[in-house]
Amino acid sequence: MKIADKINMDYEGLKKNGPITIVAFGDSVTHGALALGEIDYESVYWNLLRKKILEIRNYVPVNVINAGIGGITASASVERIDSQVLCHNPDLVIVCFGLNDVNGTLEDYLKALKTIFEKCQHNNVDAVFMTPNMLNTYVADDTAPIHKGYAEQTANYQVSGKMDLFMSGAVNLANKMGVKVCDCYSEWKKLSQTEDTTLLLINRINHPDRKMHQLFADMLFDVIFGDIKATTDEYSTMFKK
Repeated sequence: MKIADKINMDYEGLKKNGPITIVAFGDSVTHGALALGEIDYESVYWNLLRKKILEIRNYVPVNVINAGIGGITASASVERIDSQVLCHNPDLVIVCFGLNDVNGTLEDYLKALKTIFEKCQHNNVDAVFMTPNMLNTYVADDTAPIHKGYAEQTANYQVSGKMDLFMSGAVNLANKMGVKVCDCYSEWKKLSQTEDTTLLLINRINHPDRKMHQLFADMLFDVIFGDIKATTDEYSTMFKK
């Protein structure tokens, strides 16, 4: 049953199919990392998405499992998709990698994404590939001293076009495989024409601030549910009439 249909389940449908289950599969942004040493599970995009779904249809419970790990790559996550993602029999997997993969090769990144997408498809699980945010474009003065060396590296990845290459390659792969794409990276690129996007990164390297997590949630909702409207029927509460 597709998640866009499952959100409209009635009492009998809920008994038969159970609640909506989403797994967020990614790196530190999915994990909930913000500034140095700060993790905020309330403000992370997948929790904001969950709340947005419940605002539309509060009768159907929505469970989101956080399978994000800070510092990890898509390549290093292939081995954990069965035990940490698919074992939950999710209705949807949100796949978001790239911020750490850019330290490696495009070939390894695309190979890992392809395996992740194939595993979801083989298990009849819908997946959405969410492109991450841009990296910093320069080393900001308020970058944590311990991270300034890495900030120089990531700025080079962004300014040189390496990050663009990784994202375009990943989007092309997802489209070719029939995987839905939530292209947040493109939205960041648009913003970069009028805003200093480095200042939208709370750690000034690769972690979006809380406002941008809301952007991710809003874009994901639109990709998953389209123009669905709030329902006000007899099943809008937990009590069956």
